[in-house]
Amino acid sequence: MITKWIGGISESWSAQTNNALIDEVVVPIMKIGVLKTDDVREQLVGEFGEYPEMFAELLRREDPSLEFVTYEVQHGHYPEDIDEVDAYLITGSKTGVYDAQPWIAPLMDFVRELHRREKPTLGICFGHQLIAHALGGETRKSEKGWGVGVHSYEIQETPGWMVEPLESFSLLVSHQDQVMTPAPGTRVIASSDFCPYALLQVGEHMLTMQAHPEFTKPYSQGLMELRKEVFGEDMVEKGKDSLQNDIHTSAVARWMLAFLKSAA
Repeated sequence: MITKWIGGISESWSAQTNNALIDEVVVPIMKIGVLKTDDVREQLVGEFGEYPEMFAELLRREDPSLEFVTYEVQHGHYPEDIDEVDAYLITGSKTGVYDAQPWIAPLMDFVRELHRREKPTLGICFGHQLIAHALGGETRKSEKGWGVGVHSYEIQETPGWMVEPLESFSLLVSHQDQVMTPAPGTRVIASSDFCPYALLQVGEHMLTMQAHPEFTKPYSQGLMELRKEVFGEDMVEKGKDSLQNDIHTSAVARWMLAFLKSAA
């Protein structure tokens, strides 16, 4: 964990400390490296920002001290030292993990190194699928088709990092690919009939999920409308109707941070 020094701060202690003044306060912070694997669509980026900004907004609501560094891995940008950040987060992407894109194989190699070094890592949607695929599982298109809008998942296991445990939770999704076979040693934390491997844990250092905790309902609706020709009219209407349901973004954000801190 990185430590930040804040100087020049004075504060009164209790009477037991005889009102001593503090000249310096040590504030521990976590620095998260975001491995960016896609760009937000041009029509939406002005209102909603890029994916690293969405994750920063989500997680800083729970811990304002967090720091973020973005690595454009789709353009070959990686950290010079794997330990220059405390943890990593792999974003979603419209690309499939099995696609013949030149940047995917190096990213899989980096994931294997993160796993070997037991570096705390989160994988979201594409990141979830890529981690499974890179570590010996399989990801491919689901015969069930696209999932959009709000989906719900049942908790199968309640690990210690799952602060404020729930029996089920709901988040926004946008995917057709799914993890079909988890990597060896994976624990299935949550699932649904549509997505049996929705929330997975690999060892004590990797947590991955198919859904998008960083999405907001307005962003999800905008994305559905832009991709109507891909999803189909009926799917989009059902997805938009599902936006009336509650989502558990704050609870899941707390799980993510509790996991990273437990793995650090």
